[in-house]
Parts: sequence; C-alpha cells; structure tokens
Amino acid sequence: MRRSIMQRARVNYEPVVPLALRHAVKVKEGVATNSVDDQEEIKKLFPNTYGLPIVEFVPGEEHESKRFNVGVILSGGPAPGGHNVITGIYDAIKKLHPDNKLYGFLLGPDGLVKHQYKELDQDLIDRYRNVGGFDLIGSGRTKLEQEEQFEKGLEIIRKLEINAIVIVGGDDSNTNACVLAEYYAEHHSGVQVIGCPKTIDGDLKNEYIEASFGFDTATKVYSELIGNIERDCNSARKYWHFIKLMGRSASHITLECGLKCQPNICIISEEVQEKDLTLNDIVNRIADAVVCRSQDGNNFGVVLVPEGLIEFIPAIGRLIDELNDLLAAHGSKYVNLDPEAQHDYIMAHLSKANAETFDTLPDDVAHQLSLDRDPHGNVQVSLIETERLLSKMVAANLKRREKEGTYNGKFKVMHHFFGYEGRCSAPSNYDATYCYALGMSAAQLIAHGKTGYMAVVRNTYDSPENWKAGGVPITMMMNMERRNGKMKPVIRKALVDLNGEPFKAYMEVRDQWARETLYVNPGPVQLWGPDEVCNQTTMTLALEHGVDLNLEP
Repeated sequence: MRRSIMQRARVNYEPVVPLALRHAVKVKEGVATNSVDDQEEIKKLFPNTYGLPIVEFVPGEEHESKRFNVGVILSGGPAPGGHNVITGIYDAIKKLHPDNKLYGFLLGPDGLVKHQYKELDQDLIDRYRNVGGFDLIGSGRTKLEQEEQFEKGLEIIRKLEINAIVIVGGDDSNTNACVLAEYYAEHHSGVQVIGCPKTIDGDLKNEYIEASFGFDTATKVYSELIGNIERDCNSARKYWHFIKLMGRSASHITLECGLKCQPNICIISEEVQEKDLTLNDIVNRIADAVVCRSQDGNNFGVVLVPEGLIEFIPAIGRLIDELNDLLAAHGSKYVNLDPEAQHDYIMAHLSKANAETFDTLPDDVAHQLSLDRDPHGNVQVSLIETERLLSKMVAANLKRREKEGTYNGKFKVMHHFFGYEGRCSAPSNYDATYCYALGMSAAQLIAHGKTGYMAVVRNTYDSPENWKAGGVPITMMMNMERRNGKMKPVIRKALVDLNGEPFKAYMEVRDQWARETLYVNPGPVQLWGPDEVCNQTTMTLALEHGVDLNLEP
C-alpha cells in the first residue's frame, strides 16, 4: 500500500518511553490475586495460572542478554495503536538480545493454527511505526479453545523455536490467551502466553487497566465527525441527527463523545438498564426534547445512541437471554425454516412474557436477535439500526402529540452510524505512546518468565515519563458467564459506572444541553502542536482522576 505524506512523516514520531522501561528492569511482585467472582470455579479451571501476583517493573541491574523468540497475534477488530504494540515488542526484545526474533501470525489466531506467518524484520517494522490499522499482519476472530488448535499451534511454535506468544485483543481474545496459557503450562510446553488490552469500546478496564488502547483515538475521530454534524445542524437548522456509535457491551464511547461534543441527547445504556426503562421511556425523553426545542423555534438537534442499547433494555435483555439458550439447544431445528415458520417456532418455545416482547419487535430486529450471531455467539447489534428504530418511534410519538395539540413543530431526521471510521485511524500521540509501552511491557513479562499475564501501563493521566508498567494475571479479571447456553470463564466487561465522575458530570448538564444549543466541535486528531492540543487524555480518564473540566457553558 502506498503511504501518504502524513504516514511517511508519522513514522518518525518517537513515543516517550516511561522511565521504568528505559533501562534494565526488575519485577516487583505484589500479593496473590483472586478472580473478580466465582473464585472456586475459576481456580479449578486454571490451576496453573490462578492466584499469581500483580507485578510492576522497577529499575534493576544489567544482566546477561536474554535469548528468546516471540510470536504476536492481532485478534478481533482493529484499534488505533496496534502496530505500535508490535514495534514496542520488537525494539524491546532486540535490546535484550540482537538475535531475538519476532514472528507475526497472519490474519489472527488462524495464523497460529494454520502455520501462516512472517518474520518481522527492522525494515518492515520501521515502515509501520505510529501508523494506524492492523494491516502489517492482519487480524481475525477465530477462537482458540480446542485442544487440537493448541497442538497445531505448538507444532509451528516448536519449528520456529518460539518461546512466547503475545495475543493482542479485547476481553474474548484475552480470555483465549488465558486458556492457551493454562494449557501450555499444564502440559509443561515451556511456551509463555501474554495478553495485551485492545478495544475501542473501552470495556476492558479496571483498577489496573486505565484504558484499552484505541479508545482515545477512536473517540477523537468520532467526536470530530459529530462536531462537524453539529455545526452543520446549527447552520441548516432543519434536521434531527440520530447518530449511533460503536460499543456493543458498554456506552463508554457514547459518554466520551457526549462530553466532548455536548449534543442534545446522549443515551447511556447502563442508565437504561439500572432504571428499568422501556423503549417507550427512551422515546418519550427524546420527544420531550424535540417539543421543548421546537417551542424555541429550534426544529433541529443531535441524539447519540450507543450501539448496544437494545441489549440493555431489561425486557429485551431477558428475551435475548432466553433466545441464547434456545439457539444453543434447538437452533438447528429452525435455522433453515422460512422466516414466518422461524417466527412461529420461536414464539412457541419462548416464555409468555418474552414471547410478548418478541412479537412487538419489527421483523428485521427480531431476525437479528434470533439468528444472526457473531463467532462468539453474541447478537450482532451493530446490524440493528437502533437509530432508525428510535427516530421512527419518536416521529409516531410526535404525531400523537400533534393530534393532542401539544406539538406543532417540524421533525425531519438524518441517520448515521460511526463504527469502522474510527478503528484504523492514525493513532493519537496518547495511543502511539501507550501502545509502544504496552509492547515493551509484554516483552519484559516474557523476559522475566511470566505467563497468563496481561501487559499493563498505568498512571497515564500523568506525563509519559511517569507512567507505570507491569502486568496483571488474566485470571484476576475473570468470572463465569453464560455463553451459547453454557457457563464459561470470561473476562468481566467494564460498564459505565453510574456513580463515577464522568457520568455524574454529564448528569449535571444534560437537561441544559437538551434545551439549548451548546454544541462543541473538537476538531480532528492533532498529531503535532502544543500539549493542550495534541497530548490530552480522554475526558473520561481526566474526570476519573479528579480533573475539573468545567462543562458549564
């Protein structure tokens, strides 16, 4: 692929390396850990990698060079900064010993199983520094969970004399990394497995993982687009824009973009679930804002909708849970039926309450919930046009108010879905630096003999020199959840904390934003310029660590 002028200039950017990773390091171990829940079940499933201590890297003394080879896998959807994880691993292992080698397995976990790979040399690595995308080695969504897969992987690992595998991915991918680490430890294979936290959704976070990489860049990209729409909206003054944002399992992206851009309505799925709101409750809230603004002559506005909203509406959530079990147990019996017969079959096998909910859904939404699933068995909510569903219901609500004489405005709508637009952008300075440090941390975990760990970098709201690097046991983040009708160990997703400072900050101003036009256009991701322009963290991270952003107009 031909590189743009920006890409060619961007490869020369040098991420700031945290002081803890600049020279020789040693490991400082904390106390033994437990999983977030279901401790006995998780311990039984992962006896060799459970209870490990949290580790932090601190300055150490130079030792004999360490000789080892590493394989890296990019798993799941792309996220800005992935290439810098790879360059961080490469630079770190070469510094430890010049003969160390890095192999990239192609198109995700499949590359390990099918023995498709390439050695990553200096020339190739240098071309991809600070560049967006995952195209250096590609990515994929194959799950690593079968013994046959582990053994096939071991064949190529032995052939290439690989000592460790780094899996870069989200919660599902890192769960696979944990399973692989346990298998190789149980069989005394001598192969280490390290995970790395990636997902633009922002739902892979906890006390030790302040952010999953890609979230910073993606939310800046989406916010630029939202800001452009808001400026157009306030210029034309004739459309309500319904914008769906990526984030299947949590509303972190929607909240961050809302804080940045100050739209009229910003729906947070976790609040919908907590307050047991119905679809009609959500529609009424939007319609109230439309009426209120119309009274001031403003027949326009902006609504942000999280991608996973449908799953968080309690009645629909209960329906999805039962559909998951039904699909796992009897899916083969109705998957090849015609649509009408499928509908009848499902209605006949659902409980009364869930059957009533299912019967009220539009046909396309019902089909998505009942049949179309991703490789992990999840509803493909990105294919459900929630933004159109809401705008249609709001239009019907306003028609009813018009007949009642309580509304006489105009309601024209435009629809948008921002998802893929943010996944392969050139990484922000934060993500470029963060990912490079994550890669270096992964290499140090390998050098110190760790397996079943996730590389982490903390204190990232401070200047990069002061960031802290280390690793946390993946089992520490796990619990048991029902997947495809069976209880399985998975990393618990981090939802928006309704008691956290970011959401509370939004709550204080959202009624004013609904009434008034207080849009903010944050502009594009800035890669060069003053610190206050190009080196700021997300507003979410700033608020979580006590920074007063003063959202009042």
